[in-house]
Formats: sequence, C-alpha cells, structure tokens
Amino acid sequence: MENVGSGEGSAPAVDHRALAVAILDISADVRRRSHEDTGVRPLPNGLLEILRVIENHPGITVAEVANRLGRQFSNVSVQVRELVTGNLVTRTRDAADKRYVTLHPTAESQRIKALLEGSWADSLAAASSRLLPAERAQIEASLPALQRLAAILDAPA
Repeated sequence: MENVGSGEGSAPAVDHRALAVAILDISADVRRRSHEDTGVRPLPNGLLEILRVIENHPGITVAEVANRLGRQFSNVSVQVRELVTGNLVTRTRDAADKRYVTLHPTAESQRIKALLEGSWADSLAAASSRLLPAERAQIEASLPALQRLAAILDAPA
C-alpha cells in the first residue's frame, strides 16, 4: 500500500491499511448494533450493498449495479428479485424499449434507510462521547474529506 504525503514539507503520511481496517471495523460494528432497537430485519451484506447502490442511483439498471459492484449479472439479478419481493425495490420498464428496466427504491426502503441511518448516527454519537474533545474535532474536520473519498470510491471504475 502506498502512503501519500511522506515528502519533506508535506502532510503526514496516511496509513491506508490502518484507515481501511478502521473504516471496515467501524462499519461492521455500527451495522451490527443498528438493528438492536429498530425492528428492521437485517439484510445480508450482498443485498444491502445492492440496495444502497439503487438508493444512491435511482433509475440504475441491473447491469449497471453488477458493474459497479464487480459482480456477475445473473447473481445481481437474483438478488434484485429478492429485494423486489421484499418491497424494497421496484422495477420500471422503459416506455420506448420494454426490454430496458430501471430500478428504484420504494417508500418502504426509504423509511428503513432513514431509520437505520438514525440508528447508525446514535451508535456513533454514543461511542464518540467517549473520545477526547480534540479527537471529536479531528473526526468532524475529516468528514468532508471522507465524504469525498466515498464519492470517488462509488464512481464507476
């Protein structure tokens, strides 16, 4: 892994391995705790990833979802069917070309998303309250950069 900014006069080097591990550990812990008080049935990671792509890109096709996630079209298609059956995603046929189908989150999906994101925030707030004020300030200051990093990683390859 390459660390950027190790030259003289530049910002301190970023330990990308440590950053990746911390992000994944935080994500797993927050996700696990988020279902405790929400009454929302946990979705397997694969389905959740597909749902989040659809929520972030309404009108996307199954092929585009598969491409973004680096998965086989047939596997994503089966999982999308499961999301449709669970009333979390709708399929809309193009009026001009009936073979073209776009995917959209449902109102139920949006309700669950809001509920879970609130739970995620509560979990992070509780954990953050145990940090030093300077550490909370560092996290706050890094939020725009982390959001931009997430957007860059979300862009198609």
